[in-house]
Parts: sequence; C-alpha cells; structure tokens
Amino acid sequence: MSAEMQVFLLPDLGEGLTEAELVNWLVAVGDEIRVDQPIAEVETAKSMVEVPSPYAGIVAVLHGEAGQTLDVGKPLISVAPVGASIAAAPEAEPEPVEEKVSEPSAVAAAAETYRTEEKAGSGNVLIGYGTSGGGEARRTRPRKVSAGSAIPVSPEPDFAELSLSRTRIPGKLSAVISPLVRKMARDHGVSLDAVPGSGESGLILRRDIEAAIGGATRETMPVEVPAVVQSSTGDQDSRTGLTVASRTPVRGIRKAVAANMTRSRAEIPEATVWVDVDATALLEMRAELKKRDPHGAPGLLAFIARFVTAGLKKFPELNTRFVTAEDTAGGEMQEIIAFDGINLGFAAQTDRGLVVPAVRNAHLLNARELDAEIRRLTAVAREGKATPTELASGTFTLNNYGVFGVDGSAAIINYPEVAMLGVGRIIDKPWVVEGQLAVRKVTELTLAFDHRVCDGETAAGFLRYVADAIENPGTVLADL
Repeated sequence: MSAEMQVFLLPDLGEGLTEAELVNWLVAVGDEIRVDQPIAEVETAKSMVEVPSPYAGIVAVLHGEAGQTLDVGKPLISVAPVGASIAAAPEAEPEPVEEKVSEPSAVAAAAETYRTEEKAGSGNVLIGYGTSGGGEARRTRPRKVSAGSAIPVSPEPDFAELSLSRTRIPGKLSAVISPLVRKMARDHGVSLDAVPGSGESGLILRRDIEAAIGGATRETMPVEVPAVVQSSTGDQDSRTGLTVASRTPVRGIRKAVAANMTRSRAEIPEATVWVDVDATALLEMRAELKKRDPHGAPGLLAFIARFVTAGLKKFPELNTRFVTAEDTAGGEMQEIIAFDGINLGFAAQTDRGLVVPAVRNAHLLNARELDAEIRRLTAVAREGKATPTELASGTFTLNNYGVFGVDGSAAIINYPEVAMLGVGRIIDKPWVVEGQLAVRKVTELTLAFDHRVCDGETAAGFLRYVADAIENPGTVLADL
C-alpha cells in the first residue's frame, strides 16, 4: 500500500462488541476531511455512535455500504493526501489476480481449519483485528475504479493473515485457536480438557462446544439470520401443532440484553431483600422546592440517587465486582475488586430496548447535578447517541420500574455489577404514624445482590439506610 495512503480500521466500540452495522456515511469519496471529523454513523448492540476520523486528507475509499455489518478491525475508510486525484477507469474491470502465501504445514492446517470454522458463521474474534473471511491467506492486486468511486491504491495489507497471527502463537498448533470458542466454553462452564476436537489435529471448533452444552451443531444452524421479522409462511410448530405467525431474529440491543441477563442468572448467586417505605416527607420536600424554583427542582429519582451514593459509601461491598481468573499455576483464582468512586447506572427504556447509561463519578454530585446528568443521559440514550463508555461503565444500578405502574420486581443484576436497587410506584396506603392510622405515600424498595460479595446484614443495612433517607430526607441531606 502507498506510504501516503492511510487506512482507518473500524475501532473497538465497546466491551465484547466485535461488529457494528453501518447506518449512514457522513462523508463521500472525494471529500476533504479533518482529524476527528465524524465520518460515519454505526449502530452496535449497545448504541448508535458517530465514528470520527483519526486522519486528515481526501476520502479515497469507503469500505462498506449503509445497512452492511462491518467487523471490528476491518477497513472502514481510506484517506489520501490532500491534492490526490480521482483516477479514471476503463469500461471493463479485470478480475483480481490472487497470489497465495505459503505457510508452514502444521500452522497452515490450523489456519485453514480456523478460517473454515469462522467462515461458517462462528463469529468474530473478541480481540485483535477480527476473523478471517477466506479459505487461504492471499494478497489481491487492486482493481481499477470508476471516476468518483475511489482513488486507486497499491495492494492493501492482508488483514486475514493479520487477524490469524493475533489469535494464535505462530508455529504452534493449539487445541483452541478461536477466542470465540474459548469464550463460549467459559460462559457455559465447559472444560476444554474434556472436549474432543473434531478439527484438524484435534482442533476444538465451535460445534464441539455446542455439542458439549447440548446445543445444535454448526451444520444445523443457519449461517445468516434475516434482519426483519418474517411473516407466517404456513410453517407448523412441531410441539404445539400451531401455525407459526412470525419469526423475529434476536439482534442488536435485544441480543445484548439476552446475553447479559443469561450470564447474570448463570453466574451470580443472587439474593433479594425488600422493604416498604413512607415517601411522604420526600414528596413534600420536593413540592416545596418546586414552589420556590418551578424549573430547577430535582426529580425524585435524583434524590434517591443521592441517597444511594451515600449508602454505597457506607456499604462499599455493594459497589464492587466479583472476578474469576486463572492464576499463575493454571488454577482458578477469585477476587473482589473494589472501586475508588461510584458510577451510578440507571435503567432507561428506549425505542431500541432497555439500556443502562451510567452517571460517572456520581458520588461527587449533589441532587441537582445528578438530576441534570440523568436527564442528559436519558435523552442521548433515547436518541441512540449514548457512547459505549456511558453504557458500559456502571458499578451499581438504580432501576425505577415504578414508572410502569408496578410495586416490585425480582430484578436480574446488571452483570458484571453485584447489586441493583429497584424502586416501585408511589401510591396511597394506610400507614401507622405515631400510633395513629393515616394515609401516606408509600413505595417499595427491592435490593438484589450477589451473595458472594456480602451477607444479608450488609445488604439489609444498605437498604435500611436508603429507606431512612427517603423517610427523613431533610436530615440526611443536611448531613451529606
């Protein structure tokens, strides 16, 4: 490739995300762009984001079309120096000439098996530059292009070969090459030592892991899933005997939520505690603030968020992460990671599904500042503009499901966090106040927590602290 031509690879857009859908190009071939100028809108399983260019120059090649799914680490855009011209093209375009690259025999066998496995639909690698897309490593001579389409360049680097080199140790034939296969085995608790590999030289493939966990093999699964709901074609469900009305592919945010919730249920031994709380004093205090400042009074969720951050300072065990890893001897090591600060996530329902943006360093903010940040993050999340950092950096989640008209919920913890506080609707209930029956504004708080990081005493202490703060907000806020 020309030393002057710069190729920008699609960057890692978030934790565990290996692909993104190209929604819209913000530039065209021939445009002059500057550093950090947004060049494309892409949608991941977590959010819609604008991708900025790290290079300045003339747009030479757009590697993809709107609606196409792109792999992380593959070319997104090529940028030429300012002043480069668009070359004219002949009427007929010759086919590319391929030159095979030789590899050592053992490594070549492993590489070929790996490429075949991934090409069959096993997905992209979770680190490095993504998976190979072809049967053999090869270099392709560039095609000449039509005017206004792209600037001709010298042969580009072989990204297939680069991806393979980043997923195995050169010269060694490991039992598992694909990081995706290793992750699948780890997520389902499958020991790779007990899995017979069906690939070349005993290589363990994805279908071997699927067989071990009782799933369908690669041969029985479709390679591609339609992106839209399929209407009934008269298919009959074998179990119920009913006609299938529709088939809806699980993708995007729904797919990410499903994976996250499944992992949470599978790995976290959660317990739940709850308590009814008299929120009358909090509502009265906010009503008084609203009279003084109709547009500047914080919302109820902001006050509760403030009480939560104060509670987590007193009970930091609930603001941690439980991690299992391999130690230096190859055994299993477990540890609890504590954080110097609180990133408070809150559940937000959007048209694209449920997302959990996080207020970073929430422990440093007062109620008004929390209210402003919660409103800002809610808006960008509903617009699909929240960044991966905003959606994947929480250390504790606050879930206000009361807005849906329910009192409580057996919530699933937002993995990899260790606790979630839920707030139910606030309704009139009979309540005993100083020995007398009265009608009060009552809500239910529910705390789901990972029993590995603390016992019930800690969880109950935190829940009681937040409940007391809601019942006596003036006293607690004065002490904060």
